[in-house]
Amino acid sequence: MDVPRTRLVGQLRTLGVAPGCVLLVHASFRALRPVEGGPRGVVESLLEALGPDGTLVMPSWTGRDDVPFDPRSTAAAGDLGVIADTFWRMPGVRRSTHPFAFAARGARAEEIVSAPLTLPPHAPGSPVGRVHALDGRVLLLGVGHDANTTLHLAELLADVPYRVPHAFTELRDGVPERVEYGENDHCCRRFELADGWLRSTGLQAEGQVGNAHALLFRSRDVVRLAVERLLRDPLLFLHSAGERCPDCDEARATVRS
Repeated sequence: MDVPRTRLVGQLRTLGVAPGCVLLVHASFRALRPVEGGPRGVVESLLEALGPDGTLVMPSWTGRDDVPFDPRSTAAAGDLGVIADTFWRMPGVRRSTHPFAFAARGARAEEIVSAPLTLPPHAPGSPVGRVHALDGRVLLLGVGHDANTTLHLAELLADVPYRVPHAFTELRDGVPERVEYGENDHCCRRFELADGWLRSTGLQAEGQVGNAHALLFRSRDVVRLAVERLLRDPLLFLHSAGERCPDCDEARATVRS
């Protein structure tokens, strides 16, 4: 039986989603389902829990580096899930105009998604940085901290020494042009360390939403805890060389001496 939207809204509010707040959501519909109204029903429940003065934010980047990004038609990357790809297509949702896009709806939406492209993509001036500046909350619905993009912001604030080569394609005077840049990229599995930091300090709420386990915390809290540790150990989020993680090994190979 589908979980009713009224129950979803109640579960979100019990967890701590408050009317009027800025909320950045990473979600897995597979973990939440079955839900009344499907992925759209999840989005509508989140919007109802936030109320008219709140702002819902989700990642909406493309994941493709070979074609220019069009905010009106380019699908969100597959690993962001069907909820994120549903959200940017809904009425009233604003979306960034660059390939590292976020989508948002609500009182602070334009302020968040109108942020110009920053490189690396999740620097303080980016949409995820704007959520942090606005004292927003982060909600992980059926996913863990390995999906927590806010921790990339913490890496940049701590000036971690790795930058993996990446590129994207953009139109310049109507001509596709490849733009190369360095990103603080790796497998992200060690982002799960943040779960223990937040739990041990009582800064993370946990509960059930639909059929998923959910985590809720302030962006500023997880960034502060991560930066404190990264300043002591800048490679904290990378697997050691002996653990044979190709993504982390690639990041280690770029470390500035």
